[in-house]
Amino acid sequence: MARSSGNRVLHALRSLAANPRKILIYMNSAHLLNPLPDEVFLRLLWKARFGTDLNLEQPETFNEKMQWLKLHDRDPLHTVMADKYAVKAYVSPLIGEEHVIPTLGVWDDPDDIEFSALPERFVLKCNHTSGEGLILCKDRSRLDRGKAVRELKRAMKDDYYLTYREWPYRDIPRKVIAEPYMEDRQAAESGLDTLPVYKILCFEGEPRIIQTIQNDKTDHESIDYFDPEWKLLPFHQNYPNSAVPTARPRRLSEMLETARTLSAGFHFLRVDLYEINGEIYFSEFTFFSDAGFAPFEPEDWNRILGSWIRLP
Repeated sequence: MARSSGNRVLHALRSLAANPRKILIYMNSAHLLNPLPDEVFLRLLWKARFGTDLNLEQPETFNEKMQWLKLHDRDPLHTVMADKYAVKAYVSPLIGEEHVIPTLGVWDDPDDIEFSALPERFVLKCNHTSGEGLILCKDRSRLDRGKAVRELKRAMKDDYYLTYREWPYRDIPRKVIAEPYMEDRQAAESGLDTLPVYKILCFEGEPRIIQTIQNDKTDHESIDYFDPEWKLLPFHQNYPNSAVPTARPRRLSEMLETARTLSAGFHFLRVDLYEINGEIYFSEFTFFSDAGFAPFEPEDWNRILGSWIRLP
């Protein structure tokens, strides 16, 4: 067993030595690049991922401009908007409190969660991450509370900013929030375990692309891209397109208008919305879709989307 384990380690080291780009990716996953300044880090990771030099002097593609915006567009408001708790107070006056999922509780420490005060079905999540530590509870009496607290504690320690230097996450005061368990009747009847979410990519305040995900976070995940008229667009990124594209949402025009309102004044902003039982609800904002590190296939779409962002 020891010899077999040693052979595996030796094989891994040889593989890394044969491909310096793999070394950088490994070092990042092991947090060995954490001390680097943001620009140095992004240039190194870009080289490791794409094999080319990152063009920050005259960025043209969508992914290049995502990196430029990380470094040069640093309004403190972005931190509020990336905070899944604080953003609700920001969004409510703009689109109406009825379109914001209410907060049932908020805690600085997972050990302080008052489970007995929560309803039968609820959601727990951290306000500073992207899905890490998410707890979906459909039956409070059957919830393993100790396991839930451990998962949340682990997520609370995660510095999401360091992974791709998405700086708005860096200074979010970390909290755990509880929300009602939202369920769409039509989606439930179709056997879907997760709510359909419509991720609207807005460029200079104008919605141009809607991203939809099927089988999110499973081995069968697929992603489609539509234009505002719900025409399927011929490209994909880190996941294949769906065998059967997502159906057009019933309130697409209202969704687009909501996204237009929320993205006004931003070079790029992804506005994620739900349609639940015929009503529109806000989900979250993303300033750097896929952190600007998901390749486009075909690559032409990287330049098309990039042309829609007008940098100063």
